[in-house]
Amino acid sequence: MDQNRITASIVVFRSDSEELQRAVSCAVNSAIERIYLVDNSPTDELRRIAALSPKIEYVFGQGNVGYGAAHNIAIRKSVAARSKYHVVLNPDIQFGRETIDLLVDYMDNNPQVGLVMPKVVYPDGRLQYLCKLLPSPLDLIGRRFIPVESYQRKRNHKFEMRASGYATEMNVPFLSGCFMFLSTAALDKVGGFDDAFFMYCEDIDLCRRVGMSGFKTVYYPATEIVHAHKKESFKSKAMLKVHIRSAVRYFNKWGWFFDKYRWRVNRHARRQYDR
Repeated sequence: MDQNRITASIVVFRSDSEELQRAVSCAVNSAIERIYLVDNSPTDELRRIAALSPKIEYVFGQGNVGYGAAHNIAIRKSVAARSKYHVVLNPDIQFGRETIDLLVDYMDNNPQVGLVMPKVVYPDGRLQYLCKLLPSPLDLIGRRFIPVESYQRKRNHKFEMRASGYATEMNVPFLSGCFMFLSTAALDKVGGFDDAFFMYCEDIDLCRRVGMSGFKTVYYPATEIVHAHKKESFKSKAMLKVHIRSAVRYFNKWGWFFDKYRWRVNRHARRQYDR
């Protein structure tokens, strides 16, 4: 069986082929040795992307099983192949050749870290605030439906850890699923994503379980990626409904208003910059 030190997975569903090709090219031109392109689309039109490199393994035929469940197909392959690290990638990201090298060096030197995310910016260079506390219902649901700008701004400032400045390495309870650099030891221990989340909140749930298993989840701004974040649930009523269902599932699983782990972890995270 192949031993790939670094593997990655990209899940697609009727994705823009040009955007996807840019993301795949970044992965191909990096130290990643095996890229699982998991296609949940109804047709295999994107199969041609696999021709870009022998590094790519195209996975099709499972149907639209959801974001986390599709990544789990690749994660199981990665764990079985005894990969040391696995990268969860969105099809709308770009990064330089050095990014993976820097993250590998960081993880090699910090074996207690199970998940690391670099600095994330928009294509125009603006910072994306993707370091977050574990959410309360007011963070995931309330701030979307309480149309008071001052309230939303204050809530976002706290939830997105903006007071930290995003300039230095820090432990973060919830890191975005757009780019997750994970140790397969952590993935094997927690079992990957929870398939019950079709889309949205699966990254919160995974970060939480990695943290609960004894590994650290860390923001590492020594390198950065570009993420063309579209915020689909803000534009589509159908995706908003999916987002709400996932949020309800998350709080049903971990607790709505009484969640001691959330209180403890968030308090510890804020102590890093609340002086």
